Amino acid sequence: MAALKPPAPQHIFKEMFSAFELPKLYLRAPELASLKSRNPRNIMVLPGFGAGDSSSLPLRSYLSYLGHNVRGWGRGLNVQDVQTTMDKLVSVVDRYTSELGEPIVLVGWSLGGYLAREVARDLPDRIEQVFTLGSPIIGGPKYTQVAPLYRAQGIDVDWIELAIIEREIVPLTTKVTAIYSKNDGVVAWRACIDDKSNNVEHIEVAATHIGLGISADVYRIIATAIQD
Repeated sequence: MAALKPPAPQHIFKEMFSAFELPKLYLRAPELASLKSRNPRNIMVLPGFGAGDSSSLPLRSYLSYLGHNVRGWGRGLNVQDVQTTMDKLVSVVDRYTSELGEPIVLVGWSLGGYLAREVARDLPDRIEQVFTLGSPIIGGPKYTQVAPLYRAQGIDVDWIELAIIEREIVPLTTKVTAIYSKNDGVVAWRACIDDKSNNVEHIEVAATHIGLGISADVYRIIATAIQD
């Protein structure tokens, strides 16, 4: 296996092709519309680094159309340090699931997917299922295009990687569907692969990193999986 490293800087230009996901989405609208839920779920969608709930609006709207009870994370932009954000999310999910009286499904895009997994690690009885979209579950930002931004702020990405490994002492027992793409120009696709947890299903799609949020393939995978 090739050494894990961030995508080459020029690969960011792959993300210009994200717009092509929209016509694909429209063309497959009849197929996607037919996947109405037989068993509606409570779903929370978490945004990626630097993004907010507006970034997941198309996906949340689609899942709502299928009959699910869908909400964003309601926290503005995802820009705080990961540990602070995770601690607050654990508290929010704990309270929300207590009010519902049942577990929820978490869908996380990029950093949001990492956060979703870690909330499930801390609250395994509160999370029914997790979906990650292009999420760097190995190394955090270390193997992404934003690693230089972290380093420029004096943040040690090697320390972050070690902190992530340390959390893996507690097994991840929640069912996870990890969606990734080799066309991802932001996150190294190999960093999205979990070879330590037995309950993770990896599914490859052809979208770019930004395109994952409007990918017909991603929508179909999620809609189909939560019917099971």
